[in-house]
This record gives sequence, structure tokens and C-alpha cells, in this order.
Amino acid sequence: MQDPRGQQSGKDRGTGQVRLVAIVISVTMILWMGAQWLGGQFGWDSRYAFLLDFAALAAFFWALVVTYQIWRTRRG
Repeated sequence: MQDPRGQQSGKDRGTGQVRLVAIVISVTMILWMGAQWLGGQFGWDSRYAFLLDFAALAAFFWALVVTYQIWRTRRG
């Protein structure tokens, strides 16, 4: 919803961010589990598993930071 000056309220801005965080978490989890399964099936070296783990951790950390920012915005 927009106020009379044409700006979005904090709640509306956060809605898009919440949706983005949910998509990132869901896609990261699915890709991470799928890659772990493929690695086991094809016998990939363990260093690739660690690389995938670190990429997933980075995505989850980003989602945590953005979620904290949304919480702070809605609280204030």
C-alpha cells in the first residue's frame, strides 16, 4: 500500500523481501540435498561436497541477515 506521497510503507517493502528469503531458503535446500545425493551416486570427491556445503551456508547466512533486517524494520 502507498501513502499519499507515493511511497511504500515498510510492511509492503518487507513483503517482497520475505518472499525472496523464502525462495532462497527453499531453492538452496533443494539444490543442496540434490547435489549431495548426486555426489554420492557419482562418487564425487569430498572437496566438492565441502564446496557445496559452504555455498549453502553462505545462502543461509544471507537469508538470516535479511530476515533480521526485516524484523528490525517491522519492529521500528
